[in-house]
Amino acid sequence: MQQKLYRDDAIVLRTHPLGEADRIITLLTRRHGKVRAVAKGVRRTGSRFGARLEPFTLVDVQLHTGRSLHTVTQVVAIEAFAIGISADYSRFTAASAMLETTDRLTDEMVDPNQRGFLMLVGALRAMSEGRLAPPLVLDSFLIRTLAVSGWAPELSICATCGAPGPHHALDIRAGGLVCTACRRPGAIAVRQSTIEHMIFLLAGDWDNVVTADETVMQEAGRLITDTITWHLERSVRSLSYVER
Repeated sequence: MQQKLYRDDAIVLRTHPLGEADRIITLLTRRHGKVRAVAKGVRRTGSRFGARLEPFTLVDVQLHTGRSLHTVTQVVAIEAFAIGISADYSRFTAASAMLETTDRLTDEMVDPNQRGFLMLVGALRAMSEGRLAPPLVLDSFLIRTLAVSGWAPELSICATCGAPGPHHALDIRAGGLVCTACRRPGAIAVRQSTIEHMIFLLAGDWDNVVTADETVMQEAGRLITDTITWHLERSVRSLSYVER
């Protein structure tokens, strides 16, 4: 069967060397899901598109389909978020955690999700611009990514029995807040202000997000990180480097 070319917008999630001159590039594309492709010769001096295939870059890429790995044939940089992100350590670590989480949550070439792609582009742009605190951009991205994946924590009713809130214990295994009757050992006590902050993060209500108390931001960040870790069944290494 003849291979075919296709073109798509993509975010470079990660790269790693292949042989002496090539790289394998992991891309989140707008219409084709997650793709792994070989970029031939990009590690050679004078490569025509090596610098465009770095993490945090939004590109217009042309790919040649293959059995397991595709091949990059053309690439045009649309937006280099790495310039603003790499200028600040806290932005870099938070943005790295976004890419790693996306990589872990996204199945290759399965159920392409334009909403998830556009969320990542928007979060990287916000991170690059630096107008919002990096942990807040990260936490909003993570909880909204959970929602897109069908794992958003229930924050208004009991996740077990459906009893209306307010409730003040979060059970990650149950899927969110739980009432007193449904609370099991291991559920975490949560303040109402933290619950409200998580709701604002999920809604992208930045007017209320940025005015939250520092302890509330940190508590919400820990709960969101724990939820991500539980669903992935292992930790996201980059999250341990995020400065909160």
